[in-house]
Amino acid sequence: MKPYKLIVSGGGTGGHIYPALAIAEAFKAQFALPDILFVGAKGKMEMEKVPKAGFEIEGIWISGFQRSLSFQNILFPLKVLVSLIQSFFIIKKFKPTVVVGTGGFASGPLLQMAQWLNVPTLIQEQNSYPGITNRILSKKVDKICVAYEEMERYFPQSKIRLTGNPIRPLMLDHTITPADAKSFFGLNPEKKTLVIIGGSLGARRINELVAAQVEFFKRHSLQVIWQCGALYFEKYKKFAQEDVVVRPFVYEMEQLYTASDVIISRAGAGSISELSCVGKPLLLIPSPNVTANHQFHNAQALVKKGAALLLEERELDSKFQEVFSTLITNNTLNKEMQRELRALAKPNAAQDIVNEIMHLV
Repeated sequence: MKPYKLIVSGGGTGGHIYPALAIAEAFKAQFALPDILFVGAKGKMEMEKVPKAGFEIEGIWISGFQRSLSFQNILFPLKVLVSLIQSFFIIKKFKPTVVVGTGGFASGPLLQMAQWLNVPTLIQEQNSYPGITNRILSKKVDKICVAYEEMERYFPQSKIRLTGNPIRPLMLDHTITPADAKSFFGLNPEKKTLVIIGGSLGARRINELVAAQVEFFKRHSLQVIWQCGALYFEKYKKFAQEDVVVRPFVYEMEQLYTASDVIISRAGAGSISELSCVGKPLLLIPSPNVTANHQFHNAQALVKKGAALLLEERELDSKFQEVFSTLITNNTLNKEMQRELRALAKPNAAQDIVNEIMHLV
């Protein structure tokens, strides 16, 4: 039998790329020597990340429509046309069994062309508020894998499958003990640990908050692991001390999550999926600088379930200490939060999505 041939398209941000890679890895693990090709947007981060993960990628000439007046908007119709033609030739040459899109600029024209050529298509939507690309594609796509309930508000209900977001396999490593994880970062194995995650580049407002609250954390007998982001490390590395670890980025996420007793995080879809599997008391501070304010909607979905607390950036100065004190002192709230978070966890999401792909082919 000929091997299955899968095209995966998703990029622009890690939130689209890492689910795409997780799906490809699960597909590769299930089938002997499948042909897998990624399609991304030229000049975007997937053109670097995907080859590093061991997969081939082809780039098409596409970018998003700018909200502000921009010369790029004049080129947008031409880019769409060219990217559709490029997608046509990619699909005709590769002859995929199925095409999967995880969002981002490139997935729009590629999946649109796959639909026109009658190739089975599936999209995976990470957020509780979908982007415009997936909303357009949903009208003709064969299946839609989602991470949140009540997505029939945006997509045809008959096509929806609740699978969750694929997460990195390392997140499921339960062999590390909390004491060992804390020692890994040079911290006291017996002391309660706060982990702060602002994304790989960092979050300016969260970093400003943490810098102002270091003494407040100490008064609560907390030690801190602070991932401040590559853009901000030079500014904040001076805060490193015996019980405050400051890192630009933490690659050993399994160690980081295991070391945590309480977590402050942005509300990106991938982070929330991982945090649900981790199941620690959680305060979400969504980024307001994202399309359609989708991080706020992601966080709200957890708050409604009692699985997290939420503070918007505009509330940090007035409410942070009160809300955070509740988070670390209310044991009943914490136990309820951890229970609800774990109930939302979908650790087998990547495999479930592969199963949905196979139902199509």
